[in-house]
Amino acid sequence: MRFLQSRFSPNLTPCGRTRREFLWEVGGGFAGLALVDLLTRDGFFSKVQAAETSPKSDYLLASKPPHFAARAKHVVFLFMNGGPSQVDTFDPKPELAKFDGTAYKGKAVVGSNGRPVGHLMKSPFEFQKYGQSGLEISSLYPHLSKYADDLCVIRSMHADTAAHASGCLQMNTGSVLIGKPCLGTWLSYGLGSENENLPAFVVMTDPRGGPIGSASNWTAGYMPAAYQGTLFRSGGTPLLDLATPEGTTDQTQRRTLDLIKTLNEEHQRERPGNSELAARIMSYELAYRMQTTAADVVDLEQETPQTRDMYGLGNKLTADFGRKCLTTRRLLERGVRFVQLYSGGGHIEDTWDGHNNCITNHQLHAGETDQPIAALIADLKRTGLWKDTLLVWGGEFGRTPTSEGLGKPGRDHNWQGFTMWLAGGGIKGGQAIGATDEVGFNAVEDRCHVSDLHATILHLMGLDHERLSYFYQGLDQRLTGVEHHKVFKQVLN
Repeated sequence: MRFLQSRFSPNLTPCGRTRREFLWEVGGGFAGLALVDLLTRDGFFSKVQAAETSPKSDYLLASKPPHFAARAKHVVFLFMNGGPSQVDTFDPKPELAKFDGTAYKGKAVVGSNGRPVGHLMKSPFEFQKYGQSGLEISSLYPHLSKYADDLCVIRSMHADTAAHASGCLQMNTGSVLIGKPCLGTWLSYGLGSENENLPAFVVMTDPRGGPIGSASNWTAGYMPAAYQGTLFRSGGTPLLDLATPEGTTDQTQRRTLDLIKTLNEEHQRERPGNSELAARIMSYELAYRMQTTAADVVDLEQETPQTRDMYGLGNKLTADFGRKCLTTRRLLERGVRFVQLYSGGGHIEDTWDGHNNCITNHQLHAGETDQPIAALIADLKRTGLWKDTLLVWGGEFGRTPTSEGLGKPGRDHNWQGFTMWLAGGGIKGGQAIGATDEVGFNAVEDRCHVSDLHATILHLMGLDHERLSYFYQGLDQRLTGVEHHKVFKQVLN
């Protein structure tokens, strides 16, 4: 008895807990049994098991049917990295000329990174009406303006951030946070691939670098790594280290790959939930098949001199983006699902980020991209790919209608109202939808959030953004998140 009294206090049970703690934990345990039963009936644990167990890598990119009849089969995202100015490209504002040089008196009082909002600055570029639709486009786009009747311009875009890194992430993944799957990943996951010899999702960046956040913009996030974007170079060898080593025969390489595959699969059986390992195994086989296919895609010498001239390959200004656009057409012909092209490199004037001088900045970057984009449109029409291909043009945000200061023709970031355009498969061209205020600062009519744009792109590809989900961390994750977002039906043909 003395032993028990010395070992336990009068208020403790032999298990070392008070009676109240014992009853609380037991009660919680019984309630947990009921919760387990309810979650089991709801299929929660089967979802967890399915999400944590990687399927066979060969099956991941198998072609899948859409939720409903698709209007497009491919997407080309022309990403103008750095943020093009809407009031200098596709959103004319006569009021800016009227109040040029005067202080802005609207609601916004602080620009990005705490910069003061400067004085209103008119566009130095003349706007004209083009095509039967009379769509207004600035003089920055003499080639693209010929296709005004094909463009659906959304003048009421808005985002949630004024920073380049988080802005690019949101435009690509729907979130300002790193680690989420991007749009191309969701399409690869939802629809699979039409060509087992090429990636479903290809990215081509600017030779000057960028974008900020690099691979976070084409990541698979929490999905299997097989769905991530594959970085292509528009000239030379499309992928580094893709060529067969000198002196290696095809038979030797095949035997080597078979041995590596056997060893990797044995290794993977002990790690069934490792999607990176599954993707690596698949990448060896894909790389083997791509050695011929990918090199053929970027061999632009197969094209006629007239086609290469149309894309501007002989002009130093347009050559790089021209190669990317022509390579894009060749990728689409071979069934690649999603292609993203970046215009604009690492930082400031190498991108569309015209803080110092928006005039010379936009003349440069529009000059690099105008002719190649127009050539791509013409070529898609010529080859019959136009009706199956959705083109998306835009950056992570726009630019303010104000200058960085008197006599300083730069413009700051504007995430509160900017412009993007869509064209091609399923799009009603020759129209401008939505509006910013009289000077182009805030989206005020038919506002379109970045996630609304994503919902619309998925819809055009035959996917319901509320049904397309991936189970992760106990939730059915979606590209458009849990908030209510809509398909922008005004764009549909």
